[in-house]
Amino acid sequence: MKLVLLSGGSGKRLWPLSNDSRSKQFLKVLESPAGEPESMVQRVWRQLEEAGMTGSSYLATGRSQVESIQSQLGSHVPIIVEPERRDTFPAIALTAAYLYSIAGVSPAETVAILPVDPYVEASFFDTVVRLEQTMEESGANLALMGVVPEHASEKYGYIIPTSDAAGASGYLQVSHFQEKPDRVQAEGLISKGALWNCGVFAFRLGYLLDILQSKGLPLNYEELQKQYKLMASISFDYEVVEKEEKIVVQPYAGFWKDLGTWNTLTEEMSSNLVGKGVVTSDSERTCLINELDIPITVIGAKDLIIAASPDGILVTHKAESPRIKEVLKSHEQRPMYEERRWGHYKVIDYVKYDEGNEVLTKRIFIEKGKNISYQLHHKRSEIWTFVSGEASIVINEKMHTVKAGDVVRIPEGTKHAILALTDVEFIEVQSGSELVEEDNIRITLDWEDIELHQFIS
Repeated sequence: MKLVLLSGGSGKRLWPLSNDSRSKQFLKVLESPAGEPESMVQRVWRQLEEAGMTGSSYLATGRSQVESIQSQLGSHVPIIVEPERRDTFPAIALTAAYLYSIAGVSPAETVAILPVDPYVEASFFDTVVRLEQTMEESGANLALMGVVPEHASEKYGYIIPTSDAAGASGYLQVSHFQEKPDRVQAEGLISKGALWNCGVFAFRLGYLLDILQSKGLPLNYEELQKQYKLMASISFDYEVVEKEEKIVVQPYAGFWKDLGTWNTLTEEMSSNLVGKGVVTSDSERTCLINELDIPITVIGAKDLIIAASPDGILVTHKAESPRIKEVLKSHEQRPMYEERRWGHYKVIDYVKYDEGNEVLTKRIFIEKGKNISYQLHHKRSEIWTFVSGEASIVINEKMHTVKAGDVVRIPEGTKHAILALTDVEFIEVQSGSELVEEDNIRITLDWEDIELHQFIS
């Protein structure tokens, strides 16, 4: 059985900590068993490791999240990359093509799809594994996993089973679905045995490959990548699940929670204060999450969430926090904080002058032993001022060593790379006509290749 974690999201619901490059699953606001800060994706991967399941697991994600995943889980984690953000059906179709044409998975193999950020206990993954047996026993084309509801929630979709008796392993035949009913409707559905839809389902790989062929889509991963932008942006639920008749659901009665909003996320935080600041004892049920270098003080304020990052500051009543996505519907700005495979950076300042010139200032941290690729820029120059640590840099095929206090100037068109000999931090000031990521012209990535390139040149 293969497991695929879908990692997507646009970063609106947990703004300002989340953004287009750092979705909710990468926020380190939870606590690991060792007492260390832990993100949702780190938590679920740790749980899969504890269950002995990482060897058969993959992450499917867009290009913008690859480096965040590598930064938090390591470069060894198998990642299936979407060339652009679409929806869950194109993403899962691309995943199927990868498993078949690249990983060599048999069409008879069961594939389970699940979100990358379920907040669950270990028994959840036991039920996921049981989906393979459910598929064999039921003869169904799709096997879903449904959470036994704790209350009549209006936030979740519902899976409504038929009145038929349960199968040998406890599975139920599916009658129909209901998207986010009101409370009265939810109570009626629960009385009929309805389950919360937690976004987990399984199928045999060949089942989805047949669907791709029926749509005239290639089964080869690289060919499907080329056609990806032509695929309809539609969910797997609408394109496949709701059209399928041979479908069953496996109930799960353990702990499950969606940490998709600030009020639900803060309920699972071990402390009401993360980062610099003070929350007075009479600020009952108030949480402060501060990623800025300046302190925030909260006095006598109850039931609030205060979240601050380089992207902005949010102050909201807990009960009203789900409104953030609607309030920011038309809000667009470049991410001011990003995690990369080599470390992270914060945008300190950005100015666009009337004459068209732009200046962007970043504070960049690179972990010891990691490097930024050998690259050049056509539309900007850079100045690096080293604050701490020691690094090797290559400028136009020449190697140099730099340390705190050194300043390096990189004119337009200059090839450059950096390797952190220790943890290193520097201030980068970009200046040019257009400061965009598309102007990063990568020559080579691995430091060994960079050194070889240097000597050959």
